[in-house]
Amino acid sequence: MIQKVTEIKDLKGKRVLVRVDFNVPMKKKKILDDARIKAGGFSIQYLRKKGAKVIVVTHLGRPEGKKVSDLSLAPIAKHLEKLLTGLKEKKVKVSLLQDIFGEKEMATLKKMKPGGVVMFENIRFYKEEEKNDEDFARQLASLADVFVMDGFSVAHRDAASVSGVAKFLPSYAGFLLVREINALDTLLGKPKKPFTAVIGGAKIETKLPVIKNILKVANTVLLGGALFNTYLTSRGYGVGASLVDAVEKKYLLALNKKQVIKAVDVVVGKKDGAYARVVPIKNKAHAICEKDEMILDIGPKTIKIFEKYIAKSKTLVWNGAMGYFENEMFAEGTFAIARAVEVQGRKYNFVLVGGGETLEVMQMLKLPPTTYQISTAGGAMLEYLSGKKLPGLKNLA
Repeated sequence: MIQKVTEIKDLKGKRVLVRVDFNVPMKKKKILDDARIKAGGFSIQYLRKKGAKVIVVTHLGRPEGKKVSDLSLAPIAKHLEKLLTGLKEKKVKVSLLQDIFGEKEMATLKKMKPGGVVMFENIRFYKEEEKNDEDFARQLASLADVFVMDGFSVAHRDAASVSGVAKFLPSYAGFLLVREINALDTLLGKPKKPFTAVIGGAKIETKLPVIKNILKVANTVLLGGALFNTYLTSRGYGVGASLVDAVEKKYLLALNKKQVIKAVDVVVGKKDGAYARVVPIKNKAHAICEKDEMILDIGPKTIKIFEKYIAKSKTLVWNGAMGYFENEMFAEGTFAIARAVEVQGRKYNFVLVGGGETLEVMQMLKLPPTTYQISTAGGAMLEYLSGKKLPGLKNLA
């Protein structure tokens, strides 16, 4: 059993290092979506109110061990201040410490009072982070009494501030981490049936193990996006310039199972949206589109078939778009799935939506996560569903 943050005894005055994932989309240093900050804020607020001295660690972007001003956490620290302050409290100060092991920063840590919060500058400014350097992890751990892991979306990373620190400190799971694991365990345990998984997008090397593992408990897998293009190619269909993942045919055998429902028609065109046409998929391999064309969405007949499966489901998980939804000409398949999934949530069924582009679609359509659960993770969610042991969880038991 994973140890939870609520099991930490005598928090008052303890220095608690909290690893969150506040890697949020930004433009010109403005936060475009603060969902991850809100989600991670619960553990920080809990610790603060219990009198802990909270040290927040996160990354932003991929600075690759260099200090990049555009990837500073300054806007995130300010935003966290607002979220922690609330309506009736005095302003909560979140100090951004520039140099983890600098003299000035060490002095600030020593002066911290119970309930105080500081945030270290972007942890990926240090090359040792992604290398999971043991000395770096040990130094980081020396700054605290307890470690709380609350960034499920980085739990699949073998990094110093994720799995490294946990070797040297008593380690616990934060509220977000526990919530995410419980949701995924519901899917892999004894989910209510019928159980449908909607899997789209690309990266078949990460999603194929998920499909194989989830087929053990799911009644149906609905296959879309570039994953379906790859399947078509393996069966001898001509897909023109469509996005396809390189993979050996033998690894795709799981997709031949009757439980895996595939498109019966697709929308073909060019990414600029100059035109679009619906092409039925025949049983015998054939050229679906011209060499300069792409499969960019599932077709109207497929949408109806997929909607029927979703409507019958008591348990649902969705990860990955059905097509190139960024162009409205090819967004209907993905949008239809989003609406159908949200409806099932309103009927009090268990619905989990995860992955960056999938959550982006729900936001675009203004389908708030009040009727369904979200996973803030992409890669970590997929690896967990595939049955892999995540580095960020192994030292929490």
